[in-house]
Amino acid sequence: MPCERKPMRYGHSEGHTEVCFDDTGRYIVTCGNDGDVRIWESLDDDDPKFITVGEKAYSLALKKGKLVTASSSNTVQIHTFPDGDPDGILTRFTTNATHVTFNRSGTRVAAGSSDFMVKVVEVSDSSQQKTLRGHEAPVLSVTFDPKDEYLASSSCDGSVVVWNIEDQTRVTSWPLLQKTNDVSNAASLCRLAFQPAAGKFLAVPVETRVHLYERGSWDHVGSLSDELLTQPVNVAAWSPCGRFLAAGAVGGLLTIWDVSSRLVVERQKHEKGFTVCSLAWHPSGSQIAYTDTEGCLGLLDGLGTSGTGSTTAPAVKPANGYDDLFDEDDDRLMDEGLSDTNSPVKKAAAAADEDDDDFLIPSTGRVRNRGAILDDENSLDTGSLKLGQDKFGDNDDDDAGSSVAPAAAALRPVYDGPVPTPPQKAFQPGSTPAHLTHRFMMWNSVGIVRGYNDEQDNAIDVEFHDTAVHHAMHLTNSLGHTMADLSQEAVLLACPSTDDLASKLQCLHFSCWDTNKEWMVDLPQGEDVKALCLGQGWAAVATSALLLRLFSVGGVQREICSLPGPVVCMAGHGEQLLVVYHRATGFDGEQALGVQLLQFGRRKRQLMSGEPLPLSPKSYLCWAGFTAEGTACYVDSNGLVRMLNRALGNTWTPVCNTRETCKSKSDHYWVVGAHENPQQLRCIPCKGSRYPPTLPRPAVAILPFKLPLCQTSTEKGQMEEQYWRSVLFHNHFSFLSSSGYEVDEAAQTQSDKEQQELLMKMFALSCKLEREFRCVELAELMTQNVVTLAIRYASRSRRMNLAQRLSEIALEKSTQLQEDEEPEEEPEFSSDRRTSGYRQTETYNTRQNEEEDEEEREEEEDGREMETEETKRRLNPFAKESDFPAKPSLTPIGRVGRSNPFKVADSGKPTSSSGQPRVSNILDNMRSSRKLAPLSGSAGKPSKGPVLKPLAPRTKAKAQSTLLQISSNKTANKKTPEAAEPAADLQKQPDAAAPPAENTENKRPKTGFQLWLDENRKIIIADNPDLDETDVIKEAMGRFRTLSADERLLWTERAKGQSGDAADVKKRKRAENEAVESDESNARKKSSSLDPSSKLSAFAFSKS
Repeated sequence: MPCERKPMRYGHSEGHTEVCFDDTGRYIVTCGNDGDVRIWESLDDDDPKFITVGEKAYSLALKKGKLVTASSSNTVQIHTFPDGDPDGILTRFTTNATHVTFNRSGTRVAAGSSDFMVKVVEVSDSSQQKTLRGHEAPVLSVTFDPKDEYLASSSCDGSVVVWNIEDQTRVTSWPLLQKTNDVSNAASLCRLAFQPAAGKFLAVPVETRVHLYERGSWDHVGSLSDELLTQPVNVAAWSPCGRFLAAGAVGGLLTIWDVSSRLVVERQKHEKGFTVCSLAWHPSGSQIAYTDTEGCLGLLDGLGTSGTGSTTAPAVKPANGYDDLFDEDDDRLMDEGLSDTNSPVKKAAAAADEDDDDFLIPSTGRVRNRGAILDDENSLDTGSLKLGQDKFGDNDDDDAGSSVAPAAAALRPVYDGPVPTPPQKAFQPGSTPAHLTHRFMMWNSVGIVRGYNDEQDNAIDVEFHDTAVHHAMHLTNSLGHTMADLSQEAVLLACPSTDDLASKLQCLHFSCWDTNKEWMVDLPQGEDVKALCLGQGWAAVATSALLLRLFSVGGVQREICSLPGPVVCMAGHGEQLLVVYHRATGFDGEQALGVQLLQFGRRKRQLMSGEPLPLSPKSYLCWAGFTAEGTACYVDSNGLVRMLNRALGNTWTPVCNTRETCKSKSDHYWVVGAHENPQQLRCIPCKGSRYPPTLPRPAVAILPFKLPLCQTSTEKGQMEEQYWRSVLFHNHFSFLSSSGYEVDEAAQTQSDKEQQELLMKMFALSCKLEREFRCVELAELMTQNVVTLAIRYASRSRRMNLAQRLSEIALEKSTQLQEDEEPEEEPEFSSDRRTSGYRQTETYNTRQNEEEDEEEREEEEDGREMETEETKRRLNPFAKESDFPAKPSLTPIGRVGRSNPFKVADSGKPTSSSGQPRVSNILDNMRSSRKLAPLSGSAGKPSKGPVLKPLAPRTKAKAQSTLLQISSNKTANKKTPEAAEPAADLQKQPDAAAPPAENTENKRPKTGFQLWLDENRKIIIADNPDLDETDVIKEAMGRFRTLSADERLLWTERAKGQSGDAADVKKRKRAENEAVESDESNARKKSSSLDPSSKLSAFAFSKS
C-alpha cells in the first residue's frame, strides 16, 4: 500500500488537537487548544474558515451537517456545518468533556467527561439523555457500536467498559490500562474504535499493541502489533471499508494493518517525532488526516484502499480503457462521470440490462450519490467535465450512456467572475461573540461589562477601572441583553426582539442626581437594535430598519435619521459619533464599508459623510472607536490600525500593525483602547485565538505606534517616521481648541519642540550627505526661528548657497508670521503653530554647551570692530506698494541691480524698484571668497570684495528680536511719502556707491578690541610677518581673549572715553536726510531682529 506523506502544516496552537472529515470528504475539520474549529478545503488552504467555540476545544465530531464540540466551558455545543452558526448546547458537565462522538446514523452523541460520567444525548431533543455512571476517574474516550446497541468507554482508572445503552448498565469490563488521575497525565488517550458496518471487532489500544475483542462474546480474539512500535499506541481508527486499521503512537509512528491477515501494510513516521493524538480516514479510504500535540496537521495520500466489492473490479477492466489512469474505486467521481458501458464497474450491470436506468448500482453495492442523470439543466457533472467531451464519442452503440452525453454537450459556460462576499455582521466594538456563555459585553477605557449565561446565573457584572467613577454593579439579565456600552455617566444595554417581546433599550444613568436612575424604551415592532453607543450626554442606537435614533442620557428622544446601509458598528466619544455601515456589496473577500462622523453640541455638523472605509485586502472590521483624545481609529482582521488624519483632509493613516509582534499565526491582539499622548495602543494578547477568556482576568499589553514608512531601519527613515508620527498624533490639539476645549499648553509646546528638533537632526543629516535641496525642503517645515539655526549650521558647514536660500525662507516666514498675527480669528484646523517658535528658540539656545556660547558672545563683541568699508545701499524688493500698503510683495531677493524677470508692472503704477528700500538680507554681505581685497578698493567695487558687517549685540530673548523685526517692518510701512522720495531717488542709481566720507557706520567709535589691536598690530605682524589682514585680525582676536576680564574691561572703558560725540553725529545726520536715516534705521533694526545673521557674518569673516 504505497502512499505519500504530505508535509505537516500549522493548524492550531500547541496542545491537544483533533481532526475529522465531513461526510463528503470535501473538508478537513480540526479543533485545538486555541478554542477554534478550522475548516480546511485542503491541506494547502492558507485561509481556512474558523469557528470560535470557547477558550479551548478538546474534541469534535461531525455528521450530517451537525458539528459537535467539547469546549472548556464544560459544555457540549452544536453548530451548523459549514456555516458555523450556534445551534444550542446538547449537555453540560461539572468539568470539561474530554471526547465526543456520533453514532452511525448521526442521531445520537456520546460524550465522556473528567467528572467520571458518560452521557448519551439525542441530537433532535437534548432533553433525552442517558447517563452512564461507573468509572472512577476521568473518561478518556467513547465509541458507539455500529448497531447502536452498545457503547464502549475507556477511563483513567485503567478500565475499558462496554455499556448497554438502553439499560444504562455495564456489560463487561477489562482492566487494561495504566491508572492515572487526569487525562493530561495518561500514558495513552486509548481512543477506542468499533469496526464499521457489521461491527464485528472492538479495537482497544493497549501499550504498544491494539487488542481486538469480538462483539457479543467480548472475547479477546487477537492483537495487532509491529516490532517497530516501541511506544504506546495513542489512537486507533478503522478504514471505511472495515478491512484496515490505522494507529498513531506517542513517538509519532503511523501504522496500518490488514486486519484479516494481521500484517502491516504501511508505516509512516511523523516528520518531527511528535505524538499523534488524532486520526481520521477519508470517506473514500484513500487518505488519512492526522494531528499532533503541537497543533500541526498532516495527511497521508494515495493509500489505495477500497470497498467490499472492489476486488472484482480489476478483472473486468478493459486493458486500454481510460480508467487505467485511475485507481479502482478511489476516485468515484471519475467513475460516475462515464457512461455505463465505458466504466469497468458498471459494465456488468449494463450488460444485464440495456434499458436506460435512472439508478444504476455499481458492483461495489453502493448506490451512486452523484449519478450521471442531471437533476436539472443547471446541474453540473464535474467528473464528465474533467474527462473531456471526447470520452463520450468512443462508442456509437452506447444506448445506456445516452443520458449523459447530450446533457454534457449542452452545458453552458461556467461563470468565472468575481464572487460576492457575505456582508459582515453587526458587532459591538470591545465585545466577544454573543454565543459564548461567559463573555465580555464591553471593554473600554471606562470599565468592563461581563455577561454570564449558564445554568447557575444569567447576569451582567459592571466593573470600573476607576472606582471613583462608580462602584461595581451586579445586574440580573432577565431580558436577555446581548449588547452593552459604558461611559462616565451611564450603562446602556439592549436586547433583541422575540416572538412576544419587542427589542428593548435600557439605560442605567448612575451619574444622575435624582433617585430615578433607570429608563427603558421599547422599539417599534419588527425593529431590532443592531448597534449602540454612549457619548457625553447622549446615546445612539442603530436599528435593523436602517435608522439612527438619538436619545439624551436622561431618556429624552432626540433626532432620528436614516442610515445609508446596514450598520456594522458604532462608537461615541464626547460630542462625536462614528457610524460604520455597508455601503455596497463586496466581491472576492472584500468588505465595502462606509463611514459617517457626526459632531453634536451647539453646532451640529457632519465631519465625514459616507466616505469609503479603507481595509486590508480580504479583511473585515474588528474594532472601531476613538482615542482618549477624541481621534477616530479602527482595526481590521489583519491587525492593521488606522487613525483619522484631520490635517490631510480627514484621511486614514495606518499607525500600527499588531501582526508584527505576534509570535504565531494564530495569535492575535484584541484592542481595547488607544492614546495619543502618550502614544499607546492598549490591547490584550490572545494565544491562538482572536478573543480573550473572561477568567482568569486578561492582562492588558501596550503596543507602540509606528508608521509604515520606507527604510525605517536607516537613521533617515527613523527620524522621518518619528516626525510625521509626532505631527499626526498632535493634530488633536488644534481640533480640541477649535471645539472649545482647553488644551494643555505645556504638552503642545513640548510636541512642537520635539518636531523641530527632529527637523534639525534631519537637516544636519542632509547637510552631511550633501543634499542641499533636501535641506531647503526641510526648512520649509521649520518655524522661522529654527530656520535661523539652520542658517547658522549651513554657514558653519561652509555652504553659502544653502545659507542664502535659507535666508530667503526666513524672511518669507517672518512676513507670514506678521500676517498671521494681524487677524484676530485663527483658522479652524490650523496645523501651523508658529507662535511656539519663540519658546522653542530659547530652548535650542539653552542646549548649546557653555564653550560654544562663550565663543559666540566674544565673536559678537569683537565683531563690532570688523566694519572696515562702506556697505552699498540696497533696495528692498519686498517693499510694499504705495497703492497696497497692507500686502507686502513676495519678490525674491536678488543681487543689487538685478531686475526680476517675473515681475509684472502695472501701467501707471510704480514697480517694486521705486518702493521703499529693502530690509537688508541676512547674508547680503557674506561672500564665499577666502581672499580679501584691499580696504581702499572695497568701497568703489563692493561686489568683488568681502564686506565685513558688524555684529549686533545679543538680545535677551529671541522673541524680543522677532518683535523688533515686526515693529521695524510696520514702522517702515507707515513712512510718509516725503520720506519715501529720497529713497526712490537712491533706488534709481543702484550701482552708485555712497562716498566713504558719508558712511555713518564707519564713524562709529572704536571699541576696546580695536584700541588694543591698534597698539599691538606691529607686535603681531612682527611675530607673524606672513599673515594677511584677515589672519592678523584672527590672531588679534585670539590674543585678546587670553586677557583677563579686568584687562578687557579696562580697554573697553578706554574706548568709551573716546566716543563722546558719536550720538550727536548720528542725530545731525538724520536731520539732514530723513530718507537716509529711515534706510539706516531699517537696516539696523533688521540686523538686530535677525540676530543669527550677525553671528553668521562674523563667522564668515573668521573662517574666510
